[in-house]
Amino acid sequence: MQSTVNSMKDLDQEQKARLVADFFHRTVVHYGLWFAEVRHQLGLEKAIELLGGVFPRSSGIQVKRLGKTLGFDTANGLPAPLTNLPEDQIEALLDALAVNWLANDGVWFQAVEFANDMNDAKRCNDSCWGHFSPVEAAMIKRYLDLGPQPGLEGLKKALNFRLYARVNVQSFHKETPNSFVFQMNACRVQDARKRKGLDDYPCKSGGLVEYTTFATAIDSRISTECVGCPPDAHPDEWYCAWRFTLD
Repeated sequence: MQSTVNSMKDLDQEQKARLVADFFHRTVVHYGLWFAEVRHQLGLEKAIELLGGVFPRSSGIQVKRLGKTLGFDTANGLPAPLTNLPEDQIEALLDALAVNWLANDGVWFQAVEFANDMNDAKRCNDSCWGHFSPVEAAMIKRYLDLGPQPGLEGLKKALNFRLYARVNVQSFHKETPNSFVFQMNACRVQDARKRKGLDDYPCKSGGLVEYTTFATAIDSRISTECVGCPPDAHPDEWYCAWRFTLD
């Protein structure tokens, strides 16, 4: 930043545009910190309950104000330019957002790995999944209106609405009245490593946290068993597989 800049009025057009992006960034971080502190003070269940009311109210306020400022219409708390997108574009946007989410995850992992080491990065990664996975499950559960105990059918629906479902290829197998096996047939991260001639990333520790907490958040009666996940050996048709059982 130039030494002549003493206030926001001194910024040129590009600098103001960067400040707009920075304001968005600060808002997202502050939003997340609020959730983290409510979870710490009041517990995860209460934080998720409050999140269900905070998000539609907060996003509605922000979208309405941005629409008024930038001159776009809104309907039901959504920007009209978004709801009016052609189907192929909104599908592409969903894919782009999911890939950006995964890229963001990778940037944080590498930041910790390069600053400290792989062990610290894995510890942060696994802990992050322990926080994020049940929250994502609760968001999907509310979005689909699955109810408190939707069982295995509810879990299958929820797995199809994860961010990962837009990034990877997954499938269901060995379905019985009280269990099924979920396979990750193509994984964007592992496929990239394979193309580079690298070994699989050993993601089992994170996966145990991720899938167990996700399934339990969908229905507390569901237990999770790892069939196989790197560094475990696995067949070519999948990278990891998980058995979910309704107890």
